[in-house]
Amino acid sequence: MVYWKRNSFLAKSSYPNKNKTTTIHRLSLDADGIFRLYLHQFKSDNSSSMLIEWLALSNQCEVGGFCGFNSYCSSRGSKAECKCYPGFNLINDSNKFLGCHKKFSEDDCLRSKDPAVLYNVTSLQNLWWSDFPYSVMPMDKEDCGTSCLEDCNCGAVLYTGDYCSKYKLPLRYGRIDASKSTTAFFKVISSSTNISDHPHQDWGVNIGSKRSPILILSIILGSVSCLCLVLATSSFFVYRHKLHNTKLSENVNLGLAEEFTLQSFSYNELESATDGFKEELGRGSFGAVYKGDISKGGKTIAVKRLEKAVEEGEQEFRAEITAIGRTHHRNLVQVIGFCIEGPRMLLVYDYMKNGSLADLIFKAERPLTWKERIRIALDVARGLLYLHEESEIHIIHCNIKPQNIFIDDNWTAKISDFGFAKLLLPNQSKATMGAEGTIGYLAPEWEKNSLISLKADIYSFGVVLLEIVCCRKSIEVNVSTADEILLSNWVYN
Repeated sequence: MVYWKRNSFLAKSSYPNKNKTTTIHRLSLDADGIFRLYLHQFKSDNSSSMLIEWLALSNQCEVGGFCGFNSYCSSRGSKAECKCYPGFNLINDSNKFLGCHKKFSEDDCLRSKDPAVLYNVTSLQNLWWSDFPYSVMPMDKEDCGTSCLEDCNCGAVLYTGDYCSKYKLPLRYGRIDASKSTTAFFKVISSSTNISDHPHQDWGVNIGSKRSPILILSIILGSVSCLCLVLATSSFFVYRHKLHNTKLSENVNLGLAEEFTLQSFSYNELESATDGFKEELGRGSFGAVYKGDISKGGKTIAVKRLEKAVEEGEQEFRAEITAIGRTHHRNLVQVIGFCIEGPRMLLVYDYMKNGSLADLIFKAERPLTWKERIRIALDVARGLLYLHEESEIHIIHCNIKPQNIFIDDNWTAKISDFGFAKLLLPNQSKATMGAEGTIGYLAPEWEKNSLISLKADIYSFGVVLLEIVCCRKSIEVNVSTADEILLSNWVYN
């Protein structure tokens, strides 16, 4: 007979013997993260005993996550202890399992022209991390230690013999393993450099040297030259900005003064550039997109022509232009111009040579490698973070899907159609919206007609992640069982 007891299995079996002893085996996942098989013996005189017959791990430090971030596990016999890496302090002295925090700021490294002068290197032997490094290079031991000093992303390096592995902070799953012939190097703040007292000092200049007057004079002259250049450049862009706003107000009164500097095209120019809207690249909920070429500079463009009713289209179009004028990010498709001539409303985008993410994961002959998938997922996440938190006007996209994610010439993923999303004021967290999303990517709140928050995009992003991992659509009809139609249900099961 088997009984449940919290995180334990109790298997009861009686073995009558001369001593009239009842034996019970208990398999338990204990609080320290180790599976153990216990043997309990109960005798007729009400006495009992317990033995550990088997355990999954003999070393407590082999349990992943036993110690917190930026700390490592060191065992002495059956006891394990969590210690901080060099350059780190305990978060809570009374609880060493919570991990450690660093003594210095990464900003000091980023501000310095020569980060290597800020730190010294210290080492620990026989250390091992179960986490994954972000860089692995063949290198000798001495160069491995110093390579971390010049890399502001580097928290520590591990030399395993001929190879040097770099790790970012926080450091996870570290332990001392006597069977590993490894050396870990950590960069710690130099004792002769008190950076925290001088956060804005340029450590690339030695003020006390004999050449300091020449260096100081050079810096002053260079600063004056840079200031003049900045003023000249600013004047040029201010002039161009006003010129664009003047041309825009002459064409159409949008009520968006000085909010953006997009190029204004005439309908005839875009019709000529697309050869009469001949080559259609795709079609979305607001209209079709066509490939074209601008005669000046031979630039390839993508032109979106809105095809909905005038009232609704103009309202959405004005909102999109407002959003575009205030947003710019490497993971958003860049819009370079627009056209409004009565009911004719068009947007001009940079052309994405490598097509959409949908083409890559659903139609490509060669599946994406895991490295490519991770990079694309991170690009999309960065774009969403900008729309949700970093842009001047917080934007809910409402239609995140592979068809709205494009890949440029450098294989950078970029989000498109963000301008058609509803906009949030800075003090708002939710907005009431119509159902503009796509079935299969909609968060549950869409069906309830409730307030839509930024979480709706996060849900859609989660579905896109599943599609990237599984290389199949969120809804697939040609499947063996009904449970496989929805990708989220199939993955959940």
